[in-house]
This record gives sequence, structure tokens and C-alpha cells, in this order.
Amino acid sequence: MSSSKKRGLDSDPSLGAMPKFTSSVPIPNGTGSSYGPAPLSHEQAAHYERESCDYNIRISLADAVAGRAPRRVRVYADGIYDMFHSGHARQLEQAKCACPNTYLIVGVCNDELTHRKKGRTVMNESERYEALRHCRYVDEVVTDAPWTLTDKFLEKHKIDFVAHDDIPYSTGAGSAGDVYSVIKARGMFLTTQRTEGISTTDVIARIIKDYDMYVRRNLQRGYTAKELNVSFMKEKKLQFSERYDKIVDKGKQWKDKGKEWIDNWQERSNEFIGNFLELFGRDGRLTTWMKRAISPVTVQDHSDDNVSTSPSPESSPREPRSKRARPSSPDNMCASKKLSFDECSDDEDDF
Repeated sequence: MSSSKKRGLDSDPSLGAMPKFTSSVPIPNGTGSSYGPAPLSHEQAAHYERESCDYNIRISLADAVAGRAPRRVRVYADGIYDMFHSGHARQLEQAKCACPNTYLIVGVCNDELTHRKKGRTVMNESERYEALRHCRYVDEVVTDAPWTLTDKFLEKHKIDFVAHDDIPYSTGAGSAGDVYSVIKARGMFLTTQRTEGISTTDVIARIIKDYDMYVRRNLQRGYTAKELNVSFMKEKKLQFSERYDKIVDKGKQWKDKGKEWIDNWQERSNEFIGNFLELFGRDGRLTTWMKRAISPVTVQDHSDDNVSTSPSPESSPREPRSKRARPSSPDNMCASKKLSFDECSDDEDDF
């Protein structure tokens, strides 16, 4: 941590070597997290709870689980708790609910110890402390927690049991092979189960997998390349990729709209062709109307039912008379005269 003033850290010389972090949230009257954020171990509410505990009364794990403990059971869980997630919350829930009347104390290692033992964290120690204080299962938060638990630390915080998963934690354990080996040997170890599929490492792996996407998103939100530790060439490459993706997305949108237009056009064209054939086709309505218009009327008048249907001489149709063509030109007139003369000659020969 570069500046204690920047993070609002403070220390009280009257209390000796106190943790560097001090909560800015006022602690209400009462103890535990039921009244608000869990107090830090050096604050008044935590100090009152610790002094009210008679640590001379020892509690076995069997009696604690069975609910036969004569006082509150003080369970301790420690860790880094970087990027506090549901896996952390479930582990603390198990520690809280393992025994009736449990007072859950959570220890969090500071940045200096964590970076030296395990590596860099995403959240700083102040952020990790605050994340734990607002978990509903936590009753007290111990800042600057040690990597390996000692008798002095256990007696100071009056810890009855230590909750953690049963997998040996070898990081920083040295030759022992497990930082909880001594606790397990004393019968003070309370086993919890890990939540599969979720861990701080998994969350960071997801971010790294989609690194470019998150960098592009933060650049759009106003972060500079320097703030994101991105080079100038990388920034331009990401900006070009962003523009290219927008063009591709627009192309897909136009493609979808074009397909929709083609489908609508095809549907309407089929409807138009169907209507055209229905009107102008071989058996269409217009053809039927034309046939009816040019065909003779064959419908008889059925109004006179008493009239005989046999033909009479008067009603029988007469044969049409042959009419001579009326001459309309001098040639036709000559031809007509010649025809008359020939007819007369024929009549005279008969006599």
C-alpha cells in the first residue's frame, strides 16, 4: 500500500500495534453482524464479545455439533477472499451453520503477506476486508491474519475450532505439508466443502479468456490505454477490431432484412400470379364471361307452360329467299343484264 491517507487507514497508539485498516462504518450498539456490517477485531463490539467469552470452558467438537456447548462456539475461518464470490459465501455458511450458537470469526491476510506467499491479488486488503464485513454469516473480521495459526493467536481470539476444506494446504506450510496439520492433530479442525466450478482462479481465467472484449469495453467507457496498461498499437488494433465487428453486425442485419424482403416479395408475387391466373387463365373468370357473351342464347322461356311445343305451319321457319345482288358498279350492271338475257333465252327454247 503506497499511502495510508489515500485508503483512509488509521491507527490508535493507545491500543498498541493495531491493524492498519479501520472501518468508516459506525458500529451500532450490539454484537455480531445481525445489527449491521460485522465489526473488525479491534473495534469495540468485537472486543466486548471476546471479553464476555469464558475461554476456560473448553468445548469438544462433538458437544458443539450436538448443541451441548455451555457458551457461544467461536469458529475461525481464514483465507485471502480475493474477488469475493459465491464459493466463499458457501464456505462461510457451512462454518456458521456447523454448530448451534456459533460466533464466526473470519481472518483475512493483508496485501504484503499475500503477495509474498501466494502472489498478487485483484482486490486490495481494504476491499477484501469490506467484502467480508458485509457477508451475512460473518460476525467478526480479523485484519492482518497470520498465514499459520499459533497458540498465541488462538488464545488471543479465543478460537474453539478452525473451519476449512480438508484438502492439505501446502502453500507456505514448509516441511509440515499442511498449514492446518497442528489444528487437525488437536481435534480443532472443522471440515467444510468446496463449491465446484467457482473459485477466484476460475473467475480470473474467464476474464483472461475474453481479455480483448473487456479492454475494448473499458476503452469505450472512457478508460485510457495507459490506465489499462495497453500499448498504443494494441489500442489501435482493438479499436479497428471494434469497427470491423460493427460493420459485420450491420452486414448481418442487412442480410436478415434482405432475406425478409425476398420472402415477402416471393409471397406477394405468388399471390399476384394466382390472382392473374384466376382471372385470365383458361378456366378463369374473364374467359368464362367472354364465352357466355359470344355463345347463342339457348334458354327457353318457361313462362308459357300451356302452349304446345309442336311446330305449326305458321310458326315453322321459312326458308330464306335468295336475293339478287344489287349492282353497285357498271360491270356488275352488265353482268346482271347478261344474266337476265340468258334466262329469257332459256325460257324461249323450252317453248
